[in-house]
Amino acid sequence: MTAPPIRVLLADDSALARGLLRGFLEADGGFQVVGEACHGREAVEMVLALRPDLVTMDLEMPVMGGLEAIAEIMARKAVPILVVSSVADAANAYAAVAKGAVDVVSKPSLDPDEQRDFVAKARLVSKIPVITHVRALRVGAPTVETPPPRSQPALPVDLAAASGRAFFIASSTGGPQALAHLLARLPADFPCPVLVAQHIADGFAAGMADWLGSLTALPVRLAAQGDLVAPGIIYVAPSERHLAVTPSRRLTLLERQPKDVYRPSCDALLESGAAVFGRRAVGIILTGMGRDGARGMAAIKEAGGTTIAQDEASSVIYGMNRVAVEQGAVDRVLALDAIAATMTELAGRSG
Repeated sequence: MTAPPIRVLLADDSALARGLLRGFLEADGGFQVVGEACHGREAVEMVLALRPDLVTMDLEMPVMGGLEAIAEIMARKAVPILVVSSVADAANAYAAVAKGAVDVVSKPSLDPDEQRDFVAKARLVSKIPVITHVRALRVGAPTVETPPPRSQPALPVDLAAASGRAFFIASSTGGPQALAHLLARLPADFPCPVLVAQHIADGFAAGMADWLGSLTALPVRLAAQGDLVAPGIIYVAPSERHLAVTPSRRLTLLERQPKDVYRPSCDALLESGAAVFGRRAVGIILTGMGRDGARGMAAIKEAGGTTIAQDEASSVIYGMNRVAVEQGAVDRVLALDAIAATMTELAGRSG
């Protein structure tokens, strides 16, 4: 029996952009465009009337912008939302994720690879369960609830300095929300480096780093070639290269190969962490589709390090983390809420 088409609402003030997305989706054969909105207010009204399976949302629109429209849709009739944005607006794109959008892609061109990537992402996002954000109805409610920096006890400086640990985080679909939740809960005096490989569209990593940096007490940087891995810094991998750590504890950016499915590679980062930090490496694998990161988690575990996976109940997609758990590469399976406290505990333990 043939599956029914995925019903899509396109929201963009550009008729040309809507026409391009419509063409890509209809050429695939698995989608039905049920409506087109030229501003955010119209998008909200059409979601309520048409009940689509998926909304593609531009951010810069008249009458009501995409951020406001996403917040209202998620408060009134939650539906999977895929932000289709320009790289120049990447920071706002991830603010949209905090408001309930599932994921972000760049506006595709006529390039066949970009068309294929967009259609695949639209199909994936349409199948992700979402819930109504009651909190969004409150005027002035914060986008992300960030506790005060001293909400967790400060680490003893001498004990913290003695641990020498480094934390390596792998994430994919649903990862930006999970990272925001997790990193915002690390204390301002967290004494270890944190390196993040998040599957992301090309050009958007810098915007995500800026957005995460606005939520956490720790500095967040886009990883650059030759950076020394320093305590208390969060490094975000760019998607255009794979991030790894060298034996001299500096960052290196590896060329992406045509056969590489995941960008950036979680396995490349975690495996390098295992080789350089050994038993002082901590691997954390969060929500995501696919199996990237499972091999790297196994490498950290084999090197005597500590491995943690986000549990199924708190994951948008229990995929990457499920594979790592099933392969025996995980020491602890924790709810997202418990991971930050565990990181803080490990950072202050010298053994």
